[in-house]
Amino acid sequence: MTALFEHSPWVEERADAAPSSGDRHADLMAVVYAATRAEQLALIRAHPELAGKAAVDGTLTQASAAEQASAGLDRLTPEEFARFHALNAAYRAAHDMPFIICVRLTDKAGILAAMEARAQSDTDTEIATALAEIGKITRLRLEDMA
Repeated sequence: MTALFEHSPWVEERADAAPSSGDRHADLMAVVYAATRAEQLALIRAHPELAGKAAVDGTLTQASAAEQASAGLDRLTPEEFARFHALNAAYRAAHDMPFIICVRLTDKAGILAAMEARAQSDTDTEIATALAEIGKITRLRLEDMA
């Protein structure tokens, strides 16, 4: 079993138990979208905050650490770190979940702009956006394995 989904092996387990469509990514995302809202929230909440506590204390998964490093989040100035911390806190206060974005498809400035903009969205929109971003992350992780 791979670690395509952060601390959520149930997604791969369910996809493996279902008939395959021949498109692994589609099969995995079908499981995500068929999951209960509670399961979807658990999946989202299993993701680390960007440049957050897990990054500082070294407890990110190997995949997350590499992805955050690819966007330069492992090399933040003290001012940038403080900004990420404040935006993470505001986002979590607004939506009760971590901000999710496929960092490999953007850069620091793009991530910060998205964090600011999306904190103003309604939570249902953010859940849908987070699941779509998890889909992008998973697609790239699958491509890395090919």
